[in-house]
Amino acid sequence: MAQQDYYELLGVAREASADEIKRAFRRRARETHPDVNDGVGAEETFKSINEAYEVLSDPEKRARYDRFGTADPRAGGYGQDMGGDFFGMDDLFSVFFGGVRGGAAARPNPDGRDLRTQVAVTLEDAGAGVEKDVVVTRLTTCATCAGSGAAEGGSVRTCPTCHGTGQQRTQRRTILGVMESTTPCQTCGATGSIIDKPCPACGGQGRTNETETIRVTIPAGVPDGYTMRVPGRGEAGVRGAHSGDLLVTVRVLPHEFLHREGHDLHVMAGINIAQAGLGGTIHVPGLAGDVEVPFGGGVHTGDVVRVKGKGMPRMDGGHGDFIVHLDVLAPKKLTKRQRELLEELGETMGTGGKGDERTPLSKLRDWLGA
Repeated sequence: MAQQDYYELLGVAREASADEIKRAFRRRARETHPDVNDGVGAEETFKSINEAYEVLSDPEKRARYDRFGTADPRAGGYGQDMGGDFFGMDDLFSVFFGGVRGGAAARPNPDGRDLRTQVAVTLEDAGAGVEKDVVVTRLTTCATCAGSGAAEGGSVRTCPTCHGTGQQRTQRRTILGVMESTTPCQTCGATGSIIDKPCPACGGQGRTNETETIRVTIPAGVPDGYTMRVPGRGEAGVRGAHSGDLLVTVRVLPHEFLHREGHDLHVMAGINIAQAGLGGTIHVPGLAGDVEVPFGGGVHTGDVVRVKGKGMPRMDGGHGDFIVHLDVLAPKKLTKRQRELLEELGETMGTGGKGDERTPLSKLRDWLGA
């Protein structure tokens, strides 16, 4: 099935900036997250959106995707089939080192590949740590033959063509002379062994496709885009070879009012004009309950108050800070008494006419006796 265009998935132009891509991802993530969208295909769409963001938010991956239409690092590189008598990097290594890359002998039964998946968590879960179940379809050790690849009564013997190496050596005449290279053995399919009676469940591979639910533990303080490795839960190797690992990328969903930058949490909090002039203490909702935020008098909209150690936990210990951006709110409606007090305050502070160069703030402080 053709891969859907990543830019189209996020709804941005190909020349979109990093900030535009980030905003588009947050919007699409909120729309398609399975917790809020139970429509048909919502989960698959959500996974595709995360995959698109993982590529387009990384400058190197995005450049590769823009050039080759894929983020696969093998795209556009050496070793592609060019036809004729050209040979790739593996052949060159074979010429000079007598085998595959670096001269190492090929493993007859290849190890299983690593698998990748993603999991979405809320900011609260990222702050506290959480366990999540991920569903993975992977090649697992065949239960019928226990990974041997042979049916009951069958046997496994060494391939007579490659003598168990899984490779065949060939020679070619080139302008540099006779060159020797190695290719996968065609007799045994590069496995190094032949099965006279293959297992009917796995066809002699020693592994079958299974869908599993795997529980992963996400540590407190995990950042967005962090990838965890779960050993041995990738693809099973061929006929008992080592299994690959499962790589789980954590996506932290945007919060309703808290904004994370590194280990710090930012939030906007409104205060009234009396609090702005006199100072005081307010309680602002944080990740784990209200945070007490004290501030002095004479603050303005845009002033920032930092509360140490009340931000996100660090995976290596400690916490970031809780940063409150103050917003001074003027009342839209006043009681009669409130109006009288404000009028009295205005008269006391003056109108700021000629000869009076004090700022309104200094006048307020004088009036309050500060």
